[in-house]
Amino acid sequence: MDLVLRDARVVDGTGGAAYRADVAVDGGRIAAIVGEGEGRRPTARRTVEADGLALSPGFIDMHAHSDLALLRDPAHEAKAAQGVTLEVIGQDGLSYAPVDDRTLAEIRAQITGWNGDGSDIDFTWRTVGEYLDRLDHGFDGRGIAVNAAYLVPQGTVRMLAVGWEDRPATEDELAHMRRLVAEGLEQGAVGLSSGLTYTPGMYARDAELTELCRVVARYEGYYCPHHRSYGAGALEAYEEMIDLTREAGCALHLAHATMNFGVNKGRAPDLLALLDHALDGGADITLDTYPYTPGSTTLVAMLPSWASEGGPAAILDRLRDPATADRIRHVMEVVGADGCHGVPIEWDTIEISGVSDPALNGYVGKTVAQSAAERGEAPWTTARRLLIEDRLGTSILQHVGHEENVRQIMRHRVHTGGSDGILQGAKPHPRAYGTFPRYLGTYARELGVLSLEECVAHLTSRPAARLRLPDRGLVREGYRADLVLFDPDTVAAGSTFDAPRTLPSGIPHVLIDGRFVVEDGRRTDVLAGRTVRREKS
Repeated sequence: MDLVLRDARVVDGTGGAAYRADVAVDGGRIAAIVGEGEGRRPTARRTVEADGLALSPGFIDMHAHSDLALLRDPAHEAKAAQGVTLEVIGQDGLSYAPVDDRTLAEIRAQITGWNGDGSDIDFTWRTVGEYLDRLDHGFDGRGIAVNAAYLVPQGTVRMLAVGWEDRPATEDELAHMRRLVAEGLEQGAVGLSSGLTYTPGMYARDAELTELCRVVARYEGYYCPHHRSYGAGALEAYEEMIDLTREAGCALHLAHATMNFGVNKGRAPDLLALLDHALDGGADITLDTYPYTPGSTTLVAMLPSWASEGGPAAILDRLRDPATADRIRHVMEVVGADGCHGVPIEWDTIEISGVSDPALNGYVGKTVAQSAAERGEAPWTTARRLLIEDRLGTSILQHVGHEENVRQIMRHRVHTGGSDGILQGAKPHPRAYGTFPRYLGTYARELGVLSLEECVAHLTSRPAARLRLPDRGLVREGYRADLVLFDPDTVAAGSTFDAPRTLPSGIPHVLIDGRFVVEDGRRTDVLAGRTVRREKS
């Protein structure tokens, strides 16, 4: 054997009770599990004394924004140090494949606030398959930090086939989109994502989304929507996604399934009742959440969708025009923009977390309302200037969540964990560095919202089942040795809103394919990550 993890407290991912065992690893897979007193203990070329540390499957981040970070940072400690061994990227309908030269430039500009402008990346790919190959090649052919699965981004697909116009797709355009989705799935994507408060994906009507979901169903993938509202009409927006995937016969995974803003305080039971009714009727639904109340996205995403028609250059032109800018302000502050989930924006909840132009760093860590007060001007004046001067590259925290909703949703029978981690900006959301240890330390150990065994199942076997992975997500003989050794008594998120890039504690060892990517609490130089592609039927 290559390795034995001796005397571990095995939390195997099933949700069942933990047990003591020696776990042997050979050739990148779990070769033997010998329970306490069950027989001859395995031996190996190397032994690590677990001394009762918890041994679990590697954590699966069901909602990640590491699309460029995996190519930028070989260490990628933000995720590796948390015990994440697989990330699902291509989220919220916006990513970098499939593209052509025009859409690549547009998508780089649009999601600069998520991933940077990509000026440090060699964009050698255009198709989904080429992007996945690029990840597999990684750093000089050595691979990437952690494993990655990819969702075809519906907004990018619409950008390619239709452009930035707010109108129904023609039959030819719809056929083009169906081909692009099918090609992405053929090339290894595991499903389709949407960002239905982000342009141009939000311009798609339900009939169009249903047709694309039919393609996804044919390939046994899943649809992962950031749906049309997490604020006003949130429950109806969830129901819309359930209905259209039911009609398409497609599995549904609800992204960052929150109930936010004042209109949804205490309404988690309404969402859970809706989900239970659909599940009891035979629907195939899962969801993910992060264990924090604020959200995070870009400042430009708050605009009404009509202000974004035509793409980034057109947005900037509208913002520069005083009359049009005032129309935008009125919709955002009085009516409630669809980009802000139909709720009038409250500038004291919008905190600037990052800027693209270093000259604007003085805004970071303050709400728009605070910066406006310092300058003796209206908040919209501050926000408008920042959007223009930063060329739409500003990222934000949005303090609109409710703790009771977070706790109730994470208990649900189809819940999984997803960080929604944006790594860009001077003060990113701490969820990027802290989601998984926060689940284990705060919500399992300290608050008892979940037992340790339940919590691990939410973070491992449940997402593996959604991804249709036959050999990941459990500590079981024959499974891949993607494993985490952690101390359940001390594991904790180090990241805070003041120090968001602080690494967690209590996670000394992380393995991918039996290779230590974290050893004795330190990131090694191992690049064991590869793409995890859709299993062909």
